[in-house]
Amino acid sequence: MADQGTDDPGPAGDEGAWRVYRGTARPQAGAPLAQLLPPAPPWRRFSGGPLLTDQVPQDGTEFTRRLGPPDRAQARAASDEELDMVNAALFLRRPLIVAGPPGIGKSSLAHAISRELGLGRVLRWPITSRSTLKEGLYAYDAIGRVQESAALGVLRGTTTEPAPDSMQNIGEYIQLGPLGTALLPRESPRVLLIDEFDKSDMDLASDLLSVFEEGEYRIPELARVRSRLPDVTVHTDDPDGTTQVHHGIVSCAAFPVVLITTNGERALPPAFLRRCLYLDMPAPDADQLAAMLTAQLSQADDGDEGRTELIRGFLARSLAGGTLAADQLLNSEYLRTIPSGPDERSWTKLLHSLWRRLDEVGPG
Repeated sequence: MADQGTDDPGPAGDEGAWRVYRGTARPQAGAPLAQLLPPAPPWRRFSGGPLLTDQVPQDGTEFTRRLGPPDRAQARAASDEELDMVNAALFLRRPLIVAGPPGIGKSSLAHAISRELGLGRVLRWPITSRSTLKEGLYAYDAIGRVQESAALGVLRGTTTEPAPDSMQNIGEYIQLGPLGTALLPRESPRVLLIDEFDKSDMDLASDLLSVFEEGEYRIPELARVRSRLPDVTVHTDDPDGTTQVHHGIVSCAAFPVVLITTNGERALPPAFLRRCLYLDMPAPDADQLAAMLTAQLSQADDGDEGRTELIRGFLARSLAGGTLAADQLLNSEYLRTIPSGPDERSWTKLLHSLWRRLDEVGPG
């Protein structure tokens, strides 16, 4: 009989072979994500439909701005924990909370996933203290609709009755939000970035639970008129995007790839954490910083001692305490390498200002 050791051998197969997302931030060739993933767990299967067949918008400009050109070598240096947690979220169809200090690339992870897996434009929901679940799902411009209906009535010579076609164009006044657009029924999921969740009202996490569990939501303004208008065309969060909503219900077929960024400034409810996966993203190391500079500015140059020294100094200042963002290193490397940049005499003083710790900035 085989030795019954206490060590868990884990899943069979080559190490890392299960990973659909590899952390390169470069587009993968081959089958779409829907064909690469195994079936969803039974408790995470959704039956929204009919499936939309229109092309998902692309945003190469935004991907390049965030990640650098796709053909750059070493475009991203992802940790094993990041790769495993992103792939676990993809397999389990669960939201992924990405925690860590500001400026370490939490938001860029959503763009890296979407570009590598060919999932199109990232839908972004920036959170504020006033954000509500409804804002993320859809907006209804009731005032605009009443005003236009009244204007049409004046043109027709009557101000006492609504315009005859006022009900037909109700969809013109409904705009799906980023979360609402992400839940439209598609074969492959969309990527949704819920950014800076720390800023939200305490109730938002609880309000999201039902949508995350059910994968659908209701638009009451359309549900009320479903007997007369069973299908209504509304606007989506994509530029110039529209879609048809049946009976006022939007239900997903593939649960979206949801990334929720947090700086860890406050605790999240246990019920919310139970329905999500959690990635604690550490500050980037020297190799990851070098990869970021290579992706954004130029190909790697092993002989560039100036870049090596800059990264070393940046890490030393970070370890000394406080919070530094990777963008601060990117800014300094750009100024160091452009032909018309600062002279050597002013460089040290400028660098001190560029690398001011985030917790030092402000009145005081």
